[in-house]
Amino acid sequence: MATENYSDPFEFPEDLPEEASASAGGMGFNAPAGFRSGFVSLVGRPNTGKSTLTNALVGQKIAITANQPETTRHPIRGIVHREDAQIIIVDTPGLHRPRTLLGERLNDVVQETYADVDAICVCVPADEPIGPGDKWIVNAVREATPRTPLVGAVTKVDKVSKDAVGAQLLALHELLGGQAEVVPISSVKDIQLDVLLDVITKVLPEGPRFYPEDHVTDDDDDTRMAEFIREAALEGLHDELPHSVAVQIDEKYESPTREGVLNIHAIIYVEREGQKAIIRGKNGRRLSKTVHNARLEICKMLDRNVYLDVRLKVAKNWQSDPKQLGKLGF
Repeated sequence: MATENYSDPFEFPEDLPEEASASAGGMGFNAPAGFRSGFVSLVGRPNTGKSTLTNALVGQKIAITANQPETTRHPIRGIVHREDAQIIIVDTPGLHRPRTLLGERLNDVVQETYADVDAICVCVPADEPIGPGDKWIVNAVREATPRTPLVGAVTKVDKVSKDAVGAQLLALHELLGGQAEVVPISSVKDIQLDVLLDVITKVLPEGPRFYPEDHVTDDDDDTRMAEFIREAALEGLHDELPHSVAVQIDEKYESPTREGVLNIHAIIYVEREGQKAIIRGKNGRRLSKTVHNARLEICKMLDRNVYLDVRLKVAKNWQSDPKQLGKLGF
């Protein structure tokens, strides 16, 4: 199988911010009396802002975001540390009516996830009317976990008028049976995120810290690096191609010739030969930009210099091929 290699210069970026995951008070798990802790699943239709909300609540980018729906492909746990609580936010793929075996497996993952959490936050965007998809999701949640507390979040309130926000709050409150608290928020503008955390904290059980206070996620480095590459590759893509893109870290090792540099080799998979040309772009410029942008994110995450090399491969119809899905971790 023919492959194509693209890499990015290995100069270390000069403008890396300090890591947001710096220690927040040591590695202890002790908690004061009345401390609450638990897992909260964010559910909703694709592209309702769940990943952006996860990043905003955690205070660091742990979930990739893109304009295309169905960007998230595995549950991402982000840890929010508060004086009175430790909240583990579980960002899940958006529930949807599947068209491929991948879609079926993603839905299964979501349902398995929210069947084993302490609370569920149903997210709907302020700029789209509540429809059959939202009702289907809430019904599915209620059938699977009838006793799990629900919280509602109307996202993207910065995009609409106050009247529209009010109408959406009432609609979501009714959809959730008139019992759950509903909070209007904006992850981008940092509107009422603390209020949402207060509401979530109230429905969690008392318990210990599950993670050290300097942890922000339990995702492994390879998964996060692959996601950063996929996010960069998705930028500007349209139609069906985003669903056909998958990324896998092939290998990583300390550079034998460049002291302090980590060599990372990754593969971007697409389903058809013609899709490689789209990912590559004219004269390879689009893929070069993808590698450059992904490398910057990886440098920030690892807080070190890396050399990133990316190859393009075709895995024919991998979204519907059980063997290929297993190889790619689905």
